[in-house]
Amino acid sequence: MSTADVPADDAGGSGRARATDTVRAAAGSKKITWLTLALMTTSSVASLRASPTMAVYGLACVFLYLVPAIVFLLPTALVSAELASGWSGGVYNWVAQGLSKPLAFLAVWCQFAMTIFYYPSLLAFVASTISYVINPALADNGVYTAIVIVVLYWTGVWVSSRGTNAVAGLASWGLIIGTLIPGTLLVLLGFVFLGQGNASAAPMTASHIFPEWTGIASLVLIVNNFLSYSGMEMNAVHVNKLRNPAKEFPKSMFLAMGLVLLIFILPALAISWVIPADQLSLTAGVMQAFDAFFQYFHIGWLVPIIAIALCAASLGGMLTWLAGPSKGLLLISRQEGYLPPFLQRLNRHGIQQNILVTQGALTTVIALLYALIPDVSSVYWIFSVITTQVYLIMYLLMFLAAIQLRRKQPDHPRGYRAPLLTTLCVVGFVASALAMVIGFIPSSQFGGSSAWAYVGIVGGGLLLLGVVIPFAFLKARKPSWRQPDADIALVDGGAA
Repeated sequence: MSTADVPADDAGGSGRARATDTVRAAAGSKKITWLTLALMTTSSVASLRASPTMAVYGLACVFLYLVPAIVFLLPTALVSAELASGWSGGVYNWVAQGLSKPLAFLAVWCQFAMTIFYYPSLLAFVASTISYVINPALADNGVYTAIVIVVLYWTGVWVSSRGTNAVAGLASWGLIIGTLIPGTLLVLLGFVFLGQGNASAAPMTASHIFPEWTGIASLVLIVNNFLSYSGMEMNAVHVNKLRNPAKEFPKSMFLAMGLVLLIFILPALAISWVIPADQLSLTAGVMQAFDAFFQYFHIGWLVPIIAIALCAASLGGMLTWLAGPSKGLLLISRQEGYLPPFLQRLNRHGIQQNILVTQGALTTVIALLYALIPDVSSVYWIFSVITTQVYLIMYLLMFLAAIQLRRKQPDHPRGYRAPLLTTLCVVGFVASALAMVIGFIPSSQFGGSSAWAYVGIVGGGLLLLGVVIPFAFLKARKPSWRQPDADIALVDGGAA
């Protein structure tokens, strides 16, 4: 039973009884294998959307993917597994227990707020992909991109507000239809292309393993990979379903990390083989590569089919995110009174429609920047950086909370204890902090743009979403905003 199945007006004992039944059902659910958990993790993290961003670097993308995998992906997976196996309630409860409730609200808020910039960047990718069905020239048209973002987002809000089960089905098939099949096809076409004696557009020699050093700006694209790897903490809640968590969870995470790296690296390399870096669009790069390969192999009729598959996967992911973080924010706000009653109201389907609509108004305003700024790739990159910056605040708080919980509650029962937890947390914290700092430096490909304008936009977005708004809610908080019938146990970590 999902949290959406609990009616908004089901007060008192009935509501708490349903919440208890939910928790008991989760505790008594059948075990899963470490292989199943590895595939679940892979499906929630891996995507083709970021491939063009790293394809710009050619062979060096291997290095740029491996570094954040080691210093961020691995610490996040192991640390969140210990937290999930010892404390229910997801990120909110972890930070509340380890640090404080206001900081816990900040963590959950950042997990929600980052989606405000995530949706425009995700739907910009969808817009550029759809353009290859209509007219590829539209991929660089800001007005077209803005219109598609607004239409698709509000359609998603309408679908989500009706609580339809189709959301789950679309998201579940996203990995196969929009990631595994297209990704495998892209890589196979790339190998055949090179096997027939064609030269790679990007140099593939040993001297190009590391990115060319042109100052610190040459490494800025690595920041985007932190967002690519985010979401590991959502699957950590399943650690107690393993038969032997201490042995099976690390094995599951290492397999997942290997699969994720393959899905990220190989398609990025395939794109770099056929599209020169100076011609690559950060939003339409995947379709640019497919179009080039399909034209070379005389199978151009597959272009619209692949475009539809990629769009289906991205839209499924958007619907999942619409339902998840906003639900987690709603539940802890009803329990603790963090949001005003207007934003806590549910519609007749039990969906947090007012939160989604308010978020949509902001998303619409942000989408208009695509129409105002000529370079679509520049806008896409800036939104991706702001999304990462805001999300990293949550990870900084999670690593600090994990250290505190190990120190303050060493004997608290845990289904899994991460090895060298303090070291993992320090590595993850420092890496996340450095990623935030580097994110303020314009990428080398934006050398002609104003650096101060870039810093102002990124810094302004981070300050507004990650500091000003959440602390304004905390400052304005009133006792009357609390709804005691809400049960924090319903936040199962997948939403938090």
